[in-house]
Amino acid sequence: MSCALCSADVPLSDYPVAGGPDGASAAVCSTCLSQIEGELEVNHWRCLSSSMWSEDVAVQVLAARLLTRLSDQDWARDLSDQLWLEDETRAWAENVAAASQHKDSNGVTLNQGDSVVLIKDLVVKGAGFTAKRGTAVRSISLVADNPEHIEGRVEGQRIVILTQFVKKK
Repeated sequence: MSCALCSADVPLSDYPVAGGPDGASAAVCSTCLSQIEGELEVNHWRCLSSSMWSEDVAVQVLAARLLTRLSDQDWARDLSDQLWLEDETRAWAENVAAASQHKDSNGVTLNQGDSVVLIKDLVVKGAGFTAKRGTAVRSISLVADNPEHIEGRVEGQRIVILTQFVKKK
């Protein structure tokens, strides 16, 4: 059996796909699993051009969510535009926020693709700059395994931001 996402012929793990039917999961390799739960290596995910057409609905949902996380890439936006999902499946794919419960500093639910504003100056470790209070961060990504973290682009750098330091626009 091969990975449902990248087709690698290696040992697989069941990855639960939240927000849908109980027990819904996709068989994925350790490479895909570690990236789903962390930082995405952009070129690895070009495999979604095939896996997004899987007959397994959980794999379709996972592919749609990954394409959304990669929405700052032209090729990923193109694939996302091509992806057709049944209404029920699309609702499941877009329901990741309900499953994760990311909230801003005021307790407002954050969704994939929202815009937020920084409410305090943040020193960006490793990048050598300070993200200033009032900076708008557009098209955020939700960190799947941590409801206190989001990802966004500030001064051309993709960074992880604590939700306690943002408010929804």
